[in-house]
Amino acid sequence: MPGNSWPCTERLPEGDKGVIEVSVLFSVAFAAQEVASSPAPAPQQAAPNVFAQLLPLIFIIAIFYFLLIRPQQQRQRSQQELWKSLKKGDRVVTIGGIHGVVTQVDEDEVVLEVAKDVRIRFSKTAIAAKK
Repeated sequence: MPGNSWPCTERLPEGDKGVIEVSVLFSVAFAAQEVASSPAPAPQQAAPNVFAQLLPLIFIIAIFYFLLIRPQQQRQRSQQELWKSLKKGDRVVTIGGIHGVVTQVDEDEVVLEVAKDVRIRFSKTAIAAKK
């Protein structure tokens, strides 16, 4: 049976060949009709909610503020209060680790006595803490 595109029909007797060809064509036509009548897929959203896109960025900024920026500002504020409150007789430690007693306070500088008759002049910003 030359020219036949269905190999399975070559093995069947001549009377059954038409039934199989019709049933195959009917199945293909029915499948095409189902595809054509199926509902169209829902259109995708054009743009997601702007708030949903910005939420991770806002969250990261909040974390940076509460974990990094705010504590640093509080430390800086307390350090400035320490420098303003320095007075004669305070025991202090410098940022270099030198321990001493304040003997003189100027506007931007302090004089520390680190040993008997040994005095060193420091900038107020070099004072790390009171003891």
